[in-house]
Amino acid sequence: MAQKIENFRGSASKKIDWENIDTILLDMDGTLLDLHFDLHFWMEYLPLVFANKHNLTHQQSKDKIYPILRAQEGKLHWYCLDYWQKVFELDIAKLKEDVAHLIQIHPFVLEFLEQARTHEKHIYLVTNAHRKTIKLKMQATNLEQYFDKIISSHDYGVAKEEREFWQKLATELKFDKVKSIFFDDSLPVLQSAKQYGIGTVIAISKPSSQMNAKEVKGFINIDTFESLI
Repeated sequence: MAQKIENFRGSASKKIDWENIDTILLDMDGTLLDLHFDLHFWMEYLPLVFANKHNLTHQQSKDKIYPILRAQEGKLHWYCLDYWQKVFELDIAKLKEDVAHLIQIHPFVLEFLEQARTHEKHIYLVTNAHRKTIKLKMQATNLEQYFDKIISSHDYGVAKEEREFWQKLATELKFDKVKSIFFDDSLPVLQSAKQYGIGTVIAISKPSSQMNAKEVKGFINIDTFESLI
């Protein structure tokens, strides 16, 4: 990655000054991992289990659950398994294990991480995911070996959507935000990182393999990490 910019393939990488980037900050769900797992779990599997418990149809369960979920969107509770366990009176972590076979690494992620390691970049997983979710996904993917550290917003008590998260992250990691690059698929999170002053912010335009790519306006977009290899 320290090689000259013109040697990189793809239009996205031509806009990235890798020579002046020493820290890579990576979201997990939708960025490194296929968001299909999470969408299927929250939108389909959890409502099915809830329906069976309360003698509802699948659709009745969705109609009841979806508004409850949406009310917490973008807040720390949105990502907290312990919170949803109390709300729905279900073992959310255990239920996620039931569909863990759907956890998949996005194409070209491993190649990108290998190259980042080769060029001695600092690599951090920076996620809103709950620690129980992180543990399950690291066991399923073996990605943990690539990171200098894994940071969950639950460690700080504030989600990535908030400026306070980035302030606490900088205090802990002591990184140069101007020389950092951040990848995420969430527009509010991308905006938060940009407003904080992260030097390069990249949007993942195809977070789920089951959805078409959709441009995230205002940011450099990539479908996969192939263009950065």
